[in-house]
Amino acid sequence: MWFDPKCPWAWNASRWLLEVERVRDVEVRFHVMSLWLLNEGREGLEAWYERWLADTLGPVRVLIAAEQKYGTPVLRDLYTAFGNRIHHEKATIGRDLYLGALTELGLAEELADAAESTGYDDALRVSHRAGLDPIGEDLGTPAIHVTGPDGTVNAFFGPVVSPVPRAEAAGRLWDGVLNVSGTAGFFELKRGRTESPRVD
Repeated sequence: MWFDPKCPWAWNASRWLLEVERVRDVEVRFHVMSLWLLNEGREGLEAWYERWLADTLGPVRVLIAAEQKYGTPVLRDLYTAFGNRIHHEKATIGRDLYLGALTELGLAEELADAAESTGYDDALRVSHRAGLDPIGEDLGTPAIHVTGPDGTVNAFFGPVVSPVPRAEAAGRLWDGVLNVSGTAGFFELKRGRTESPRVD
């Protein structure tokens, strides 16, 4: 799964996938994308969304820096540490949040400096493109790639879900998503959102 840590829909999808791991033979691996990069240079963004995007680049830089130092598996727990602070504690995104998450996991505190460094942006762009190129330019996070036993990859955007399905309900949604997204020629199934995300 490719995620931006500030996106509440990605957060819900990630918590759903962790539930899926408990009830299906699935191993979830996390990767970084950036809503800031996704919207870079786009015209006509609503003012509130431009404001919302303003603090999204720092966290993904810190995540990329941690991945470079410790390897991709570190993203699983670091995303959770970031997400709990962002989505549950409603912490301000900034150095204190980064330091708190890094300290919680025993990771190097100097990684917080990456938030202000453009030195990680090339690697961020590579990760971002790896997640989004297979699903299309007009989409974002959550982006999920499912690698089957034969090595084939089924890539898609979504699901956008609230609240997070738990236990076997998570498994049934997984089964349905795989059946729909794995159908040749299938592109879209959507309905209007009537509420803001309830994060779990």
